[in-house]
Amino acid sequence: MEHIRNAFNAIASEYDAQRQHVIPELDVFYGTAVWVVDWPNSSPAILDIGAGTGLLSALLLQRYPDASLTLLDISEEMLKVAKKRFAGNKNIHYITGDYSTMSLGGRYDLICSALSIHHLTHEDKRGLYQRIYDALNLGGVFVNADQAAGETPALERKYVQYWDEFVLNSPLRDDERVEILRRRATLDMNAKLSVQLKWLLDSGFSDVDVVYRNRTFVVLTGRKD
Repeated sequence: MEHIRNAFNAIASEYDAQRQHVIPELDVFYGTAVWVVDWPNSSPAILDIGAGTGLLSALLLQRYPDASLTLLDISEEMLKVAKKRFAGNKNIHYITGDYSTMSLGGRYDLICSALSIHHLTHEDKRGLYQRIYDALNLGGVFVNADQAAGETPALERKYVQYWDEFVLNSPLRDDERVEILRRRATLDMNAKLSVQLKWLLDSGFSDVDVVYRNRTFVVLTGRKD
């Protein structure tokens, strides 16, 4: 995981500004993740796994302003950006660490992640889903806004082509486009959507579903009953 930490430390300062030009339908993608999370009061205990600069956390705080929020990420530079974003909010805590192996602690009402878990090996993804289930309170919800491989090689090629065209037609600089495509080729280990849904079910989650998909980009959810 050291190569992932180094890669995201290097781009922390420009990460937020690039997102709209890297992720198609970014607002709908993140908005769906926030929409599907449901808690009966404004102060759930939330863990954001691979929180980065806090983009998803910021949207969750708009919906749950009194939440106790823990941001966990392997990149200290990304978390530095998050600390500036949430400066003065005493209900937010930060943990720098490798969530593929470390204890998640708990208990949490909501556990979320955005564009992070796909960097893990498939075995680590599966193990993480189980540890997320174990770290939730009863009734707790997990939502993962992430990437998934196509179910067939033909579909995967179409998804990659769609994403390539989106990035290459963006207003980003040429060097930024090249670096984004390079990171995708070297850091991403997408698992099929069908496989990830099965991992959630095998971990014990109920209400498992995909509530959004745009080619590679998916929002998955499950509940601990």
